Amino acid sequence: MMGMFRNMDPITRRRLANFRANKRGYWSFWAFLALFALTLPAELIANDKPLFVWFDGEPYVPFLVSYPETTFDGDFETEADYRDPFVKDLITEKGGWIVWPLIPYSYQTINYDLPTPAPSPPDAANWLGTDDQGRDVTARLIYGFRISVLFGLALTIVASAVGIAAGAVQGYYGGWVDLLAQRALEVWGGVPVLYILIILASVIIPSFWTLLGLMVLFSWTSLVGLVRAEFLRTRNFDYVRAARALGVTDRVIMVRHVLPNAMVSTLTFLPFILNGSVTTLTALDFLGFGLPPGSPSLGELLNQGRNNLQAPWLGFSGFVVVALMLSLLTFIGEAVRDAFDPRKMPS
Repeated sequence: MMGMFRNMDPITRRRLANFRANKRGYWSFWAFLALFALTLPAELIANDKPLFVWFDGEPYVPFLVSYPETTFDGDFETEADYRDPFVKDLITEKGGWIVWPLIPYSYQTINYDLPTPAPSPPDAANWLGTDDQGRDVTARLIYGFRISVLFGLALTIVASAVGIAAGAVQGYYGGWVDLLAQRALEVWGGVPVLYILIILASVIIPSFWTLLGLMVLFSWTSLVGLVRAEFLRTRNFDYVRAARALGVTDRVIMVRHVLPNAMVSTLTFLPFILNGSVTTLTALDFLGFGLPPGSPSLGELLNQGRNNLQAPWLGFSGFVVVALMLSLLTFIGEAVRDAFDPRKMPS
């Protein structure tokens, strides 16, 4: 690792040193990475299907493969319900055994053996209690964290790519291209985004990809102004004019020569864009216009906390996870900003 650090160019070494110098952002980065790595294989942590079953001398992996009940000498051709005592007895009668995940509930598993009516308080079976439909809150938080981060990353990548391309074209060509595009952006930027998303989400059947596409339509403008300004500043530099004189195409100049300079300032905004993407998704889910009903959603959990004030564990659990996620992303953004600040020297 130290050898790789020494082989880096001085600018990259300085940026990494500045990033590490921001202790709050540096440790937030590792904390967020650990949480994301922990929730990414959510099916291995929280699942109502066993990780492994040994039956009649044969191995089975129910969390990956769907097995009918007849596989375990049952009566039905439908998928085996491993939580059913009858299925458990069928497996153990032939010397078989079952390996369950740490949390034996998926995000949509309903616990019918609750000691009190749902929502039930935390206990040994449901560490953070259940929601108003009897589903385990811990499992829904794990899956909800994962889908929020994945959605935010996908939205940030796609919207940033579109915004960077639009800003690059505006700034590089200038003139009427820039003028007309700026007027169009002013009109598009004046649209009330949240209201339009609510209207469209109420008309179109929501899903992960349709919601992502709708949000990209209104999120790509966030980087246009920054990239446009960098291209306007750089397009008349001597090395760009020399490349034009040598016959280098505009596309090559934009991608190889101008874009790397524009990306320095652009990268500092990406954590904050990710933060805003997660916040927008949470807000839509809270209002009931986000992911499909039943999806593991942090916003939906917050909405349940509002509707069930007698169950404070719902609102408190959702608030802690959302606040922790957004705080870590904000601290990471501050560290990235310091890393790319040319005036800041590592301490």
